[in-house]
Amino acid sequence: MIKFSTEVIAAEAAGKPVVALESTIISHGLPRPRNLEVAREVEQIVRNAGVIPATIALIDGVIHVGLEADQLERIANDDGVVKASTRDLAIIEATKQSAATTVAATAHIAHLADISVFATGGLGGVHRGHLYDESADLIALAETPIVIVCAGVKSILDVPGTLERLESY
Repeated sequence: MIKFSTEVIAAEAAGKPVVALESTIISHGLPRPRNLEVAREVEQIVRNAGVIPATIALIDGVIHVGLEADQLERIANDDGVVKASTRDLAIIEATKQSAATTVAATAHIAHLADISVFATGGLGGVHRGHLYDESADLIALAETPIVIVCAGVKSILDVPGTLERLESY
């Protein structure tokens, strides 16, 4: 089941554009309280461009496309929020956990929700020194019919190895 925020529902009804945003950066990527500040800033930047932000996360096992203010605060501040890739979604739903979504999970959910554009900071990729240890983000980028706008692969990763894997996909 997917639950849409009131803002996303209104945007869809009015034919306004919606962009998906990932939530792992909020729960696991930035320190508190800067994480919540950045999340709010990014959503406002999107709104200022005439687009409705749809930050994606799971709350108590329910997929949310677009977060209400209290839900965004929960993702930012609750120590029990886990990090979810696509492989984790069913387990998190079944166990009614709360989770922030990775690039791969966000792209998957956005596609299911008929959102065609997703913006994020950096993609996962091939881990340095571990040629076969790679992020599910690469498969999502190759196989999910969605436009992903990002700064590129995270610089802590094996950038040439990541580019090589993307070429293979």
